[in-house]
Amino acid sequence: MNPLRPVILAAAASPRMKRALTGTPVTAEIVRRFVPGESRAELAPVVRALLDSGRLISIDYLGENTTDRARADATVAEYLSLINELAAADRSARPDGAAMPVEVSVKLSALGQALPVDGPAIATDNLRTVCTKAAEAGVWVTVDAEDHTTTDATLAAVRELRPEFPWLGMVLQSYLHRTRDDCAEFAGPGSRIRLCKGAYREPAAVAYQRAVEVTDSYLRCLEILMRGRGYPMVASHDPALVSAAQRMAAESGRGTGEFEHQMLYGVRDAEQLRLARAGHPMRVYVPYGDEWYGYLTRRLAERPANLAFFLRALAGDRDQTSGLPSRRRLRRSHR
Repeated sequence: MNPLRPVILAAAASPRMKRALTGTPVTAEIVRRFVPGESRAELAPVVRALLDSGRLISIDYLGENTTDRARADATVAEYLSLINELAAADRSARPDGAAMPVEVSVKLSALGQALPVDGPAIATDNLRTVCTKAAEAGVWVTVDAEDHTTTDATLAAVRELRPEFPWLGMVLQSYLHRTRDDCAEFAGPGSRIRLCKGAYREPAAVAYQRAVEVTDSYLRCLEILMRGRGYPMVASHDPALVSAAQRMAAESGRGTGEFEHQMLYGVRDAEQLRLARAGHPMRVYVPYGDEWYGYLTRRLAERPANLAFFLRALAGDRDQTSGLPSRRRLRRSHR
């Protein structure tokens, strides 16, 4: 794995590093590669462009580990407004059974799961409110995975709400030792599972540490999902895993519309377009909001190419007169 990954993930938890980076004008420019804006107004044109390109979208309002009830309530209110706007933006017609073009991704710790009193119950109730609104608007919801200490509570919330909202999706992370068993449990009819490798710093007692082990676990988990009766969502930029997903789908008798690929906004845009134009459902995970620091550091830790891009912009691509990165060059590099 990226040898700098532990260092970068440690920086994600450092208030001092956060102050240093978030106070740098350069960082604000670079983060736009991965986070298109801090408001729904800034998000709107990105949503329109992605949908017009034939891609599907999943929107994440950034924030996690909320310990203030008012903040959790404000996050719910933001999601309700977001769902209204996404429903208005989705003007496409689709055949019965086709994937919803628009979805929101929700972290339960942002909805109050970490509150000191009754946090899991509050988060579950808040998730129910979001899902109720989404069902009315024709928008899907997927519950994001967080660090391993939240997994049991997150799965419990999904189990509780699935009878009401059978389309409710969830994320499983292949680097956790437990995930094959979780995939087997949640591979039933109608179940939507987003499978990713995992982005948090986890101990060896609960998670694989070597890249080859994480990839091997991903393939084993994906095979379980593909042979199940749910709807696998293949969240990976790895070309080998993209190809493996299509091979497994064919071997298990799945049609093109019976699983989907997912990639992050700002990563492998050309490949996203290629998959969409080839007729594969291709969903782009798009975050927005001002709580982007943790998200950005995890993206840098995941792929050396992301870190190299960031460091080049900080250290090498500088305007000769101002000492800051050239805005013209930055805009070009984002395309």
